[in-house]
Amino acid sequence: MARFSLSALGADRPGIVAGVSGALVDLGCNLEDSTMTILRGHFAILLVVATPPQVDREALERALTPVADAFDLTLAVRPLSDAAVRAEEADRAQAPGPGSQAQASVEAREAWTIAVHGADRPGIVHAVTTALAQARGNVVDVATHVVGEPDSAVYVMTLRVTLPAGKAAEAAARHVGEAASGLGVHCTTHRDEADLL
Repeated sequence: MARFSLSALGADRPGIVAGVSGALVDLGCNLEDSTMTILRGHFAILLVVATPPQVDREALERALTPVADAFDLTLAVRPLSDAAVRAEEADRAQAPGPGSQAQASVEAREAWTIAVHGADRPGIVHAVTTALAQARGNVVDVATHVVGEPDSAVYVMTLRVTLPAGKAAEAAARHVGEAASGLGVHCTTHRDEADLL
């Protein structure tokens, strides 16, 4: 099966997800990965869709155009690289478990959650993610929101990340916390417990 990324953005209205997913089902597509959220009154969708052999990019766009028109969505469909998909699947298959001898050849990683909040100001995302990159951290998922009234708005950011395992992870978490403190925002970090996922 071929894989495509599909993104859509429009003013939040009931029925958008049903309309998009219905068009995909009618084509025989499988929705593999998705993230959907409301951003300042606009509904944003990002999907990874696997299609049967006869469904190409043009067929996807034709099927989704009536939905996009009905909900006034800005729509984009792009093919995904098979090499990138295979690499991600290989990484997942080779990920070492606790005590695995494979840890010697593959850098062990740990899942962490980082939560940041404080007075809204430019540069928070950049400072925190730069500190993560310096510590060899990898961002898996990010959610940000501005909460409260404009004159007292609080910026809230939650990141799911992977960090090098063991003491290196703790050092990386401290480094990120220091970067956040430098901006005057509060930061908490913790390892994700596997039995809670």
